[in-house]
Amino acid sequence: MGNVQIINPNSAVKNTTGDEGYLWGPYLDFFLLGGGSLFVLVPVVFLWSGDRDMASLGALFLLLANFVNNPHFAHSYQIFYKDFGGRAFGALFPASLRARYIFSAILVPAILLCFFAYVYFQSDVLALGYGANLMLFLVGWHYVKQGYGMLQVDAALKKNFFNDKEKKILVGNAYIVWVTSWVLANHLFHENQIWGISYYAFDIPYWILWALGAVSSLGAIIVTPILFGKVVAQEKGASLLNGSVAYVVSLYVWLLVRHPAMLLVIPAFHSLQYMAVVWRYRLNVEKKRSDQSLIFSRSYSVRMRLSMFFAIAVILGYLMFWGLPLFFYEFFDYDQSVFGSSLFLYFFLIFVNVHHYFMDSVIWRKGNPDTGKYLFG
Repeated sequence: MGNVQIINPNSAVKNTTGDEGYLWGPYLDFFLLGGGSLFVLVPVVFLWSGDRDMASLGALFLLLANFVNNPHFAHSYQIFYKDFGGRAFGALFPASLRARYIFSAILVPAILLCFFAYVYFQSDVLALGYGANLMLFLVGWHYVKQGYGMLQVDAALKKNFFNDKEKKILVGNAYIVWVTSWVLANHLFHENQIWGISYYAFDIPYWILWALGAVSSLGAIIVTPILFGKVVAQEKGASLLNGSVAYVVSLYVWLLVRHPAMLLVIPAFHSLQYMAVVWRYRLNVEKKRSDQSLIFSRSYSVRMRLSMFFAIAVILGYLMFWGLPLFFYEFFDYDQSVFGSSLFLYFFLIFVNVHHYFMDSVIWRKGNPDTGKYLFG
C-alpha cells in the first residue's frame, strides 16, 4: 500500500461516499485506519491477566479472523488476478509493471511451493522454522508500507501533499522501524511456537539492536514536525490527522510495543485498515459498472456486487486457512513427531502471507493505472 499514485482528479472516479477528502468519513477513517486499535488495546493491556485472557481473546479473534483477517488476504487475490492475462501479457500496462505481475503471480508461488516440497520430503523442520521467520520479517515490511501508504492516500484525498524530501524521510523512517522491530523480535523470541511448530530466530548482536533503537528514536524526532505540520494544516479540510495516526500506529504501536495481546488483536486492525481502502476502491469500480447496468437500479447493483465481492472473500479465506489445509490432512501423511499436528496450516499461513505482500506491492504500486483511476476521487 506504500506505492500509491497521485493522479489527475479529473481522470478518477468521483468519490461515492458523500464525504469529499475521506475514504468513508472523518470518524470512520480515524477508526479504520488505526485509531480504533488504540481504544481496544489500551484496556486489553491494562486489564490483562495472563493465560486466561489469552485463551478468551484468542477465541474471539479466531472467530473474527473468518470475517476480517482472512477476507483481507482474499481481497488481494480478487483484485490481483482479475483480468490477469491482459495486465501481465497484454498491452494495457507498461513492460516494467507487466514483469512485476508475472513475478508476483507465477514465480513467487512457484518458489514457495518448491520450498514447501523440500521441507515436506526432507523433513527439514529447521528450514521451515526459518521460513516462518522470513514471514515475520515481511509482516513488518508490509505493516510499515501500508502505514505509509495510508498517509499518502489521506494526503491525496485532502490534496495536501508531501514534497519529495518529506516522502524520503517518512519512507526511510518506516524502514528503520521495520528492521528495528524484526531485530527486537529475534531477541525477545529466540525460539517460539506457532501452531506447534518452532520458528527460529537469528543471533543478532545486542549492539545492533541498541544502534537501531537510537536511529529509530532520532527518526521519530525528525518526522514529528513533518506530521504535525500536516495535522494542523491551516486550510480547512486539509488536516492529515487520520493518515498521521495510521502512520504512527502502524510503525510504533503495532510493531514496537511487545505484548501478548498484540499478536491477537493487531492483525484484525491491520486488516480493517487494508479493507477500508479496498472497499473504497471496489465501490468506485462497481459504481462505474452500475452506470452500464440495464437490468438493476444503480444503487441496488452496487450493493449487490459489493456484497458478492465480500461473500466470495469470506469463502476464499475459509478455503485458504481451513478448507484446503484440512483437505491435505486427509490425503497426505507426514511424521507428526517431527512437524507436529499443524503442518499444512503452517504451509498455507506462510504461503498466503508472503504471497499477499508481493501482490500488494504490485496492486498499490505507483504507476498502476487501475489503482490510480479508482482509488482517488
